[in-house]
Amino acid sequence: MDHSGHGMTMDLPPFTLGRGLQWSADPFFLVACVLALGLYAWGVVRLRRRGDSWSAARTVSFFTGVLTVGLVMCTALNDYGMVMFSVHMVQHMVISMLSPILVLLGAPMTLALRALPVAATKGRKGPRELLLMLLHSHYMRFITHPLFTIPIFIASLYALYFTPLFDFLMGSRTGHIAMMVHFFAVGMVFFWPIIGVDPGPRRPGYLMRMLELFAGMPFHAFFGIALMMASAPMVETFKDPSASLGIDALSDQNAAGGIAWAFSEIPTVLVLIALLFQWYGSEQRQARREDRAADRDGDKELQAYNAYLASLNTQGGR
Repeated sequence: MDHSGHGMTMDLPPFTLGRGLQWSADPFFLVACVLALGLYAWGVVRLRRRGDSWSAARTVSFFTGVLTVGLVMCTALNDYGMVMFSVHMVQHMVISMLSPILVLLGAPMTLALRALPVAATKGRKGPRELLLMLLHSHYMRFITHPLFTIPIFIASLYALYFTPLFDFLMGSRTGHIAMMVHFFAVGMVFFWPIIGVDPGPRRPGYLMRMLELFAGMPFHAFFGIALMMASAPMVETFKDPSASLGIDALSDQNAAGGIAWAFSEIPTVLVLIALLFQWYGSEQRQARREDRAADRDGDKELQAYNAYLASLNTQGGR
């Protein structure tokens, strides 16, 4: 299938939602999604079989997150995304700012740590131990630090779309796949320290997580506004759309900017709601721990007082 913008053409009828949702699977993302769902389901079944529980809400969140990836990469949205800036922007926003949040709330690493077998012999490292080493490695500490996550999150917009790199990647399906994988990975490392429930090298306080969120989101909105206000097409790939699409390049670019601008609000609200729930749950657990500690201290004081009374009775009976 050919792409416009690099001496190649893709003749598609005008875009409608019905056409966009028709099945048109990208083999790479189809295999990746099926594999992710299968491994997660295996972990849940393994826990259930040994009598352990696993949150149904986490399972639903993970499956929904993976299915949103499939929605934009295994339907005709992926074909239209090669020739229409607006549809491409829908793909970008979903796979970088919605799918990662849902996947992270599914706690896949926590599930893996509970489901994977422990090394059979002491001193050896099995899959579980290797995963723990990776999660707490210097590498993970580096790529989840805000000095890395925020700049890479911003660069994925400005340094990609406003340089020839975007046109180069869009020149082939392999480049397009690599770009989408990059968008998903950037979303994962950006949102993991903020909202992720899996263990990791960093776990900042809730206020710091909110600051990290708000540090990146305005740049997303500014990017959308820049596309909306442009007076000429800014990306070579989408400069000369096929006549069969029946669209104007500048109008389509303005629509893409509007999608980028509006979509930045959605993950912000989702993450804030999830953070507030996590914060409330953390406070409740801390209060219960303090209550248990107070009860234990009270029991010790009562036991000590009873022992003191018993000693007085013993002395009085002599």
